[in-house]
Amino acid sequence: MIQITPQFRILVAIEPIDARKGIDSIAQLCREKLAADPFSGCLFIFRSRRGTAIKLLAYDGQGFWLATKRLSKGRFKWWPTGGEPAHTLRAHQAQLLLAAANPDAEAPAVWRQVSA
Repeated sequence: MIQITPQFRILVAIEPIDARKGIDSIAQLCREKLAADPFSGCLFIFRSRRGTAIKLLAYDGQGFWLATKRLSKGRFKWWPTGGEPAHTLRAHQAQLLLAAANPDAEAPAVWRQVSA
């Protein structure tokens, strides 16, 4: 299981990919398109061309995790744009993205002290 923690560096690829790609092909995209090391412990998020699915790639020190989420209805409406190859998200933003929500939406603070 991939657990998204605040310590994760999360990179969202701007360009869509062919959703049929596997671990090795996506790891190569991390190197070539994102100029990032797939063995670095980052969580990489890619979107399919149609926008109905996303793929997550992470290395945990022993091997790669590859997870896919395909929506049964609709598309991932929010996706970053810009001249850079990737966009950085914080952990709570990535969780919103995985729920097909808008990571830029107003959300509670990442951490709040419960008691003084």
